[in-house]
Amino acid sequence: MLLPHPESDLTLNIFVLGSEIITALKGRKDFTLVENVMRDFLKTSEKRSPDLFFDVLTFLYTIGFLDYKGYKVRLKKHDTPAPRLF
Repeated sequence: MLLPHPESDLTLNIFVLGSEIITALKGRKDFTLVENVMRDFLKTSEKRSPDLFFDVLTFLYTIGFLDYKGYKVRLKKHDTPAPRLF
Protein backbone atom coordinates (compact mmCIF):
# COMPACT_ATOMS: atom_id res chain seq x y z
CA MET A 1 0.00 0.00 0.00
CA LEU A 2 1.28 3.45 -0.85
CA LEU A 3 1.19 5.83 2.08
CA PRO A 4 1.93 9.54 1.90
CA HIS A 5 4.59 11.05 4.11
CA PRO A 6 3.06 12.16 7.44
CA GLU A 7 4.18 15.76 6.93
CA SER A 8 3.08 16.05 3.30
CA ASP A 9 0.27 18.32 2.15
CA LEU A 10 -2.63 16.03 1.24
CA THR A 11 -4.17 18.67 -0.99
CA LEU A 12 -1.22 18.11 -3.35
CA ASN A 13 -1.28 14.31 -3.16
CA ILE A 14 -1.48 12.64 -6.58
CA PHE A 15 -4.33 10.33 -5.46
CA VAL A 16 -6.43 13.20 -4.11
CA LEU A 17 -5.85 15.31 -7.21
CA GLY A 18 -6.56 12.32 -9.46
CA SER A 19 -9.91 11.80 -7.79
CA GLU A 20 -10.75 15.48 -8.36
CA ILE A 21 -9.94 15.20 -12.06
CA ILE A 22 -12.02 12.02 -12.32
CA THR A 23 -14.94 13.79 -10.64
CA ALA A 24 -14.60 16.73 -13.03
CA LEU A 25 -14.58 14.42 -16.06
CA LYS A 26 -17.51 12.29 -14.89
CA GLY A 27 -20.06 14.87 -15.99
CA ARG A 28 -18.64 15.06 -19.50
CA LYS A 29 -19.76 12.44 -22.00
CA ASP A 30 -17.36 13.16 -24.85
CA PHE A 31 -13.71 14.10 -25.22
CA THR A 32 -12.73 17.39 -23.55
CA LEU A 33 -9.81 19.66 -24.30
CA VAL A 34 -6.93 19.18 -21.87
CA GLU A 35 -6.70 22.99 -21.57
CA ASN A 36 -10.24 23.21 -20.17
CA VAL A 37 -9.58 20.52 -17.59
CA MET A 38 -6.28 22.16 -16.61
CA ARG A 39 -7.92 25.59 -16.27
CA ASP A 40 -10.47 24.17 -13.83
CA PHE A 41 -7.71 22.28 -11.99
CA LEU A 42 -5.54 25.37 -11.54
CA LYS A 43 -8.43 27.60 -10.39
CA THR A 44 -8.96 25.54 -7.25
CA SER A 45 -5.67 26.38 -5.48
CA GLU A 46 -2.65 28.63 -5.94
CA LYS A 47 -0.37 25.76 -4.90
CA ARG A 48 -1.22 23.76 -8.03
CA SER A 49 0.94 23.99 -11.14
CA PRO A 50 0.70 22.83 -14.75
CA ASP A 51 3.52 20.35 -14.05
CA LEU A 52 1.52 18.81 -11.22
CA PHE A 53 -1.54 18.62 -13.47
CA PHE A 54 0.32 16.70 -16.16
CA ASP A 55 1.85 14.38 -13.56
CA VAL A 56 -1.65 13.53 -12.32
CA LEU A 57 -2.94 13.14 -15.88
CA THR A 58 -0.07 10.79 -16.71
CA PHE A 59 -0.79 8.78 -13.56
CA LEU A 60 -4.48 8.44 -14.47
CA TYR A 61 -3.62 7.36 -18.01
CA THR A 62 -1.05 4.84 -16.76
CA ILE A 63 -3.52 3.10 -14.46
CA GLY A 64 -6.13 2.96 -17.24
CA PHE A 65 -8.63 5.66 -16.31
CA LEU A 66 -8.23 7.96 -19.33
CA ASP A 67 -8.57 7.78 -23.09
CA TYR A 68 -6.96 10.45 -25.21
CA LYS A 69 -7.30 11.62 -28.77
CA GLY A 70 -5.18 14.54 -29.96
CA TYR A 71 -5.34 17.17 -27.24
CA LYS A 72 -8.54 15.79 -25.73
CA VAL A 73 -9.21 13.37 -22.85
CA ARG A 74 -12.17 11.51 -21.39
CA LEU A 75 -12.77 8.86 -18.78
CA LYS A 76 -12.29 5.37 -20.14
CA LYS A 77 -15.51 3.41 -20.39
CA HIS A 78 -15.45 0.16 -18.47
CA ASP A 79 -18.07 -2.30 -19.66
CA THR A 80 -17.43 -4.94 -17.06
CA PRO A 81 -18.08 -4.26 -13.37
CA ALA A 82 -15.25 -4.54 -10.89
CA PRO A 83 -14.85 -8.05 -9.48
CA ARG A 84 -16.21 -8.71 -6.03
CA LEU A 85 -13.68 -9.94 -3.54
CA PHE A 86 -16.10 -11.41 -1.03
